[in-house]
Amino acid sequence: MDQNLPDLDMIETMARDAIARFPAPFRPAAENVVVLVADLPPAHILQELGIDDPLDLTGLYEGIPLTEKSSLDQPLGPDTVWLFREPILAEWRDRGDLPLETLVAHVIVHEFAHHFGWSDEDIAHIDRWWE
Repeated sequence: MDQNLPDLDMIETMARDAIARFPAPFRPAAENVVVLVADLPPAHILQELGIDDPLDLTGLYEGIPLTEKSSLDQPLGPDTVWLFREPILAEWRDRGDLPLETLVAHVIVHEFAHHFGWSDEDIAHIDRWWE
């Protein structure tokens, strides 16, 4: 690993800083979500999503969105937001025009938007970031 690039802990700190800046009404619902940072997406996730290149996935929400939760749901585990360090760093290098903290914050907000019940189409309608 390049000594100058942030490690997993640094990416997680950037993500937690971004979560701490969520508007007050969203913070309580974000507290029960586990944030995991890994270098690359696990093979089973790539396979489930039909993604061939692991650098194509910067983050992922796994869980039942709040808008779909029911008191009758039997959770298989906690809702989880994944961040993938290598894909984030690859996108950051490719963009070359923004601080890494900004990109990490954007990925974490995008994934938490799924937790709050927004689809990719909903997010794209108000946020043209990925174009």
